Amino acid sequence: MADEPEKPSKLAELRKRYEWLDHLLRAGASYTENHGDHYAAAITYFSVLALFPLLMVAFAAAALFLRHNQDLLVQIEGSITKAVPGDLSKTLTGVIDSAIKSAGTVGVIGLLVALYSGLGWMSNLREALSSQWGQRTDPPPLLRKLAVDLLALIGLGLALVASFAVIAVGGLAPQIVKLLGLDGLHWLSPLIRLVVIVVSLLANALVFLWVIARLPREPVTWRSAAKAALAAAVGFQVINQIMVFYLAKITNSPTGALFGPVLGLMIFIFTVSRFLLFLTAWAATAKENMVEAPIAAPGPSVVRTEVTLCNRPSSGVTAGLVGAGAVAGVLLGAFTGFTRRRR
Repeated sequence: MADEPEKPSKLAELRKRYEWLDHLLRAGASYTENHGDHYAAAITYFSVLALFPLLMVAFAAAALFLRHNQDLLVQIEGSITKAVPGDLSKTLTGVIDSAIKSAGTVGVIGLLVALYSGLGWMSNLREALSSQWGQRTDPPPLLRKLAVDLLALIGLGLALVASFAVIAVGGLAPQIVKLLGLDGLHWLSPLIRLVVIVVSLLANALVFLWVIARLPREPVTWRSAAKAALAAAVGFQVINQIMVFYLAKITNSPTGALFGPVLGLMIFIFTVSRFLLFLTAWAATAKENMVEAPIAAPGPSVVRTEVTLCNRPSSGVTAGLVGAGAVAGVLLGAFTGFTRRRR
């Protein structure tokens, strides 16, 4: 009896039936194959090193530019501290306040420290994103790499500033309504809160879109990263809320209270980094991005016939052979004549 064909597994059937499940599993396999967890750990390490110098330099510069508009500076600071969960906002508030107070004394050394740590962070982030997109090209020359990473760091900084500014302006909506004398409308308050939430999500989605589409070594299309950026903005808020409860638990113990801020910051950054890299892998494994490049046809074949000729003996060997044949003929003739005479 012939062997019956093996039935596909239940998971294979589900993957064939549901495209979203197949896509999710493809993304997970790609994330693991491209060392997503290792890159997330590297991003976390360099983020902790670079966060405080970059914040100090950024807010020192902002304090100088916005010294006549302290309200906007306070709103931007509030937007940043609200973006992190729990007691981490207190830690960032202390760093930002110190940077604002020492705006004129940051100096060249602080700028160089922030530049060095920021470039290391940006380089690892770009390598991680490039790996998830399957871009394994040779690294560019060192000077060109540093220049491109510096431009990417500045671009990301401007995108973050614009995002926080939009969120800050959205946070001023209740004050604007009050100035217009519309605060008596009860139905307007929930609508304003909804608008602020939507604006915050869109601002974060634009930042994630820039990160996923333009920070890899080889830029990808906006369309390929749009869904992943929107999912990242929503997921970031969900992770933020989960971390509020998680960090509250780990900081209850004496050890957690001592190392809570740094430990919580590392856990938060590592979680966000893994989520971001997984969504990048999810965008890279979409069907429109998995079209295999056509295999080039082989070049024309060239048929060469080879004829091997035996080597001719040298003239000395030829003369020797001729002489040997003559001597053998003489001896043979003499032997034949001797035999006839005896008969």
